[in-house]
Amino acid sequence: MITTDMHFREAWLMKRRSGIGASEAAAVLGISKWMSSERLWEIKTGKAEADDLSSSPIVQYGVQCEPHIRELFKLDYPGYDVSHEEYKIIRNPEYPFIFATLDGEIRHDNKHGVLEIKTVQPRNRIVWEDWNERVPQQYFVQILHQLLATGYEFAILRAYLKRSKGGASIRDYKFERTNYHKEIEYLKNELAKFWGYIERDERPPLKLPPL
Repeated sequence: MITTDMHFREAWLMKRRSGIGASEAAAVLGISKWMSSERLWEIKTGKAEADDLSSSPIVQYGVQCEPHIRELFKLDYPGYDVSHEEYKIIRNPEYPFIFATLDGEIRHDNKHGVLEIKTVQPRNRIVWEDWNERVPQQYFVQILHQLLATGYEFAILRAYLKRSKGGASIRDYKFERTNYHKEIEYLKNELAKFWGYIERDERPPLKLPPL
């Protein structure tokens, strides 16, 4: 028997095909570690199927951790009003193909913000250094996309960095929209250009990640 939750997930997956989500923005710019811009175009135009990673142990671990990390965030920030709707899709009103599904929505000091949760298992020193007083580039782009889709005024990324020998480090990174107007505008233009290729069924030039 198919559960109600599975029905919601299937509907959510169908809606995702009608636009570009925040987790796909890095691929559009050619800086994703997991997907090329060409592969994303093939998926969006129906020429390829997206990989189903839902059964991956790492993905499962992150899914199971998320609600607990969100509740811990609420405890750490009692002055913040944090809400969450599992399959809610928020679209940019001017560019509806730009959308985001959030790990949480924050209200604080009459401002509306994004909560993004990352569960990461760094394998080496280089990966750990990527999180020193910054976030990896593909996650930064994801935050910019979420601000663009929602129009919200700030975002907080909470990273749960699991240590290989046990234990974890929790780090919070805050982003004020007013500090990233140029970056958000650049991303909007790149997303619009990429979506044009999808609508025309025209293969875009491949964007390669920087060396």
